[in-house]
Amino acid sequence: MKYSRQEIINKCEKAFMNIPLLYQEDFINYRGKTNDTDEYYTEVISEYIIERINEFIEGIPMISRKQGYNVNHDGSYTEGTGRNEEITAIKMFNQCRQGSEYNYIGKIIDYQIPLKASRSDKAGKIDLLSFDGKLARILELKKPDSDETMLRCVLEGFTYLCIVDKSLSIKDFELPADTIVKASPFVFVDGVQWQEWKENRPYLTRLMELLDSKAFFIGIEEDRYYVV
Repeated sequence: MKYSRQEIINKCEKAFMNIPLLYQEDFINYRGKTNDTDEYYTEVISEYIIERINEFIEGIPMISRKQGYNVNHDGSYTEGTGRNEEITAIKMFNQCRQGSEYNYIGKIIDYQIPLKASRSDKAGKIDLLSFDGKLARILELKKPDSDETMLRCVLEGFTYLCIVDKSLSIKDFELPADTIVKASPFVFVDGVQWQEWKENRPYLTRLMELLDSKAFFIGIEEDRYYVV
């Protein structure tokens, strides 16, 4: 089904009534272009958010999690469970536990970090958290065959950045008190998001700049991961 520019804007207006769950809306993952103005759907959405950037940022409240964030993950997993994204995260974490660090993002220090303070909270988990000595990154990981848009990755990662209690997370993971925390899409080379990122999508690019959301891409060589 094809949508007009105004139909996409109408969906944005409705979704802005619950900004913390905007990234979960189906239309955030729409591919293709509008049937009247020939614009990528994600460009129309990105433009809409840019025009309301303060409302977007201020519309995502922090969730105060008294239990803390470090739940002492041990890197264990079971193959064949179908939880491919989570297993990828654990494998990348384990690679760092073996002494490796990744270019650009440093060492991955944890995975699947809970954000909820209570069962009723509408929040997921941080896929990966990395630290390079100065900067911690909330990494929004997508598996190699994910068909989610780059826009979805950007919005989800930034939402988690707003939700997390940064000072508490820094303390829990024993990071320097002056650590800066940012959020980044973390997706695979040659995946759908990689292809979108290489295309001319100025509004998406501008939105990423405004949210200080820099993308990093994962490659695999001889069964080991690397980052570009």
